[in-house]
This record gives sequence, structure tokens and C-alpha cells, in this order.
Amino acid sequence: MNYIRHLNGVLRKFAGDRRANPTHISLYMALFQYWNIHRFPDFFFVDRAEIMAWSKIGSKATYHRCLHALDSWNYLLYLPSHNPYKGSQIKMLIFDTTSEQALDKHGTSDGQVSVPKIKHNKHHKTDINGPRPKNLKEALDFFEKKEGSPYEAKRFFMHYSAIGWKMGKAPIQDWQAAAENWMLKADAQQHPDPMTKRGPMSLTLAHPDYLITQNDKDYDQPL
Repeated sequence: MNYIRHLNGVLRKFAGDRRANPTHISLYMALFQYWNIHRFPDFFFVDRAEIMAWSKIGSKATYHRCLHALDSWNYLLYLPSHNPYKGSQIKMLIFDTTSEQALDKHGTSDGQVSVPKIKHNKHHKTDINGPRPKNLKEALDFFEKKEGSPYEAKRFFMHYSAIGWKMGKAPIQDWQAAAENWMLKADAQQHPDPMTKRGPMSLTLAHPDYLITQNDKDYDQPL
């Protein structure tokens, strides 16, 4: 998918669409960036709070109104979900600067519309122990299986999505192992070991200060 031609095409469509206002465009660009981070899959799950923050939309009503408008105007396909752990799904329709624009979500064309299929990234492995989960739901399911927090699952998924699923400079070889390590660190932060917890009492117990003495000394005398 040529994202430059896609952006040229969709911005040209916005320019000629009198129904669209800056909020619609801002929301679309936030969704495009989210799509880009996930390497342009056919469908992807969205986090409403994150998309609202990226698009600078402060009202849930405005967010939903604009999202439904973009759906009805054939800029994207919106599949809402009432499951707080699953999230809604989005399918971005393809635009480019050729005479063929985007096919509407029902597969009909007005003569100017055509949608090429999105090619699956050949580096995107779907095996369960591959370098990355297929989507946010797979990460949520894994964290739930390991009794991890859904909040930490989202933090884990978004963190590594943003940095290209790398550990330092090397690509992650097993995302599930990285997820378990993430859960261990999160649990350690929430339930620190009292023997190593920092604080006046623990410092006294674990590392006694030999400079402290109970005897009165005469510091006027030479050593």
C-alpha cells in the first residue's frame, strides 16, 4: 500500500467534500497513524481514549459522531464493539491519486471507485510464538490467560507497536516471553519486596550505617 498516494487521494477527497470539517480530518489522520503503526492491516482494533487524544477531540459524542460520518461517507468501515476489552474495529478504505479512488464498503462503485486489496506484510508472522501478536485482542487474551491486567496488556501492545517490536535494537523473537517479562515487572512495581524496598527503615535493616554510634566520644582528642 503506497501511503503517500493514499494520503494524496484522501486529502483531495476531503478538499472536495463540503460535509467534512477539521474534526473529521483530524480524526481520520489519527486513525491513519494508528493504521500505519500496525503496518496497514485489513482490520485493526482501536483504543478510543488514545484516538481521541491523538485527534484532539475532547468529547465522546463528537468522536462517535465523526466516526459514524466517516463510515457513512465511505472513508472507512467502522465496526463498533460494546466489549471494553475488545475495542471497536476499523477498516481503512484505500485511496490513491489515479483515476481509481476508493471502493465503498459494500463493494459497489460509482465509476470512480476501486479498491485494491491490502497486501499482507510478508514479515508479519501469525504463529502464536511469533515476534508480535496479530492484534490487540490476541495480546489481551494472552494477558488474561496469564492472569495479567488488561491495562498492562494495552500498555505492552502500544509500547512495542510504537517501537517496531524491538528489544533495544534487535527484533523481538518471542512476544509472549516479552509479555511475561512485562507482567513480572508490572507486578514487581505494584508489590515490591519489603526486604529491598527503599525507605529509612529498610535502609537501616539491609545496610546498617556503621558511622552511627551510641557511645559519646570526645572529638577534641587526636586520632
